[in-house]
Amino acid sequence: MTRNMGYALLAGLAAIAVLVSAAIFVGAGVRGAAPDASAPRGGDSAAPASSGTWVGTWSASPVSAEPGAPEGHPDSSLRNVVHTSVGGTAARVRFSNLFGTRPLTVTGATLALAAEPSSPAAAPGSMRRLTFGDRAEVVIPAGSAVTSDAVRLNVPAAADLLVTLYTPTGSGPVTHHSHARQTSYLARGDHAADTDGAAYTEQTTYWRYVTAVDVWTDEAEGTVVAFGDSITDGITSSLGANRRWTDYLADRLRTERGAPRYSVVNQGISGNRILLDSSPDSPGNGPSGLSRLERDALSRTGVQVVVVQLGINDILKSPQQTDPERIVAGLQQLTRMAHERGVRVVGATLMPFGGHRKHTPQLEAVRQQVNERIRRGGVFDAVVDFDAALRDPAAPQRLRPVYDSGDHLHPSDSGFRAMAEALDLDLLVGPSPAVL
Repeated sequence: MTRNMGYALLAGLAAIAVLVSAAIFVGAGVRGAAPDASAPRGGDSAAPASSGTWVGTWSASPVSAEPGAPEGHPDSSLRNVVHTSVGGTAARVRFSNLFGTRPLTVTGATLALAAEPSSPAAAPGSMRRLTFGDRAEVVIPAGSAVTSDAVRLNVPAAADLLVTLYTPTGSGPVTHHSHARQTSYLARGDHAADTDGAAYTEQTTYWRYVTAVDVWTDEAEGTVVAFGDSITDGITSSLGANRRWTDYLADRLRTERGAPRYSVVNQGISGNRILLDSSPDSPGNGPSGLSRLERDALSRTGVQVVVVQLGINDILKSPQQTDPERIVAGLQQLTRMAHERGVRVVGATLMPFGGHRKHTPQLEAVRQQVNERIRRGGVFDAVVDFDAALRDPAAPQRLRPVYDSGDHLHPSDSGFRAMAEALDLDLLVGPSPAVL
């Protein structure tokens, strides 16, 4: 059986199971469900039938306004392809107009299982209309976000979902995530409920407007948030293959005996720094880690632990931060902020970048000093040593060649796998917080 045939069979079986209890286009789910909402009310027709909890199964940080689309995408359907980390029996979707300058009108939104990986076609019987307070239309003010009502849908783990919205009018700048490493689609006209995907002739590697998908599940008890830069974003991972280190971590949590029952969501932004916001000439690098931690990590559904992978861009990007104590202090502040919300923090050492065009002995010394402080303790609750796991034993300032994507900074697919394997899963549920 080929991978696509197996995937189609999985999606088809999931859809059939749903059809036993619900017709296509189940109505609205939980009204006004908030990210920290408890179980959906049993009397609602779209309420999940089994006990469980809400966790995040996928997310992406809103990064900036999409370049080249100052008026948005009027009279267009935007079909985003996203990949789940755990499955569930119901789902809800979050849409953001964070970087918009005027209200975003959505007159139709849907959720479905993809018929095959990365396909714009929906699996038979899986298409669901999304509502917002029982209404099909929603207007999202500039700078705001909304979460849909819940819909009953058997969502498999490690599956592609289609999140589609139709925007009838120009909405101004489009809130997007630029380095999706996933092909999504656009169709002219209202094709939000189309199942065959034929109208989706335009492709993009952006995610537009969609920033999170939650599932109601008994497969997980909480969410791991990976909070980082381009290394977490997976900028050099294979397109459409879901080979970021966070994808490999999700695989481990699903399959390894005794692993914590957690989902994984990715909040990486390429070029992101701890201390400074992106510069005007690089708006896609996002706001600083300190300023976005609450929005992108601590407010994620079901968050129990944050894995922080940040710091190398503070060293590399202009103005370069060459004081290791300032970088360490920023990492400690991230940990304090998480502790205020009762969230555990596992922090990563900074990985090698020898051979990169910006590598110098001075910057290497800064990296080494930051890592020494991280390993000594008092920065995070626990440490995952990505540096030790990926460095070349023969040249410790460099990535091991098999783990190097070729730019001497970002890992290959094998390197991303090695990152996930380096994380001791017991660290995700460790004892009391560190003393900083």
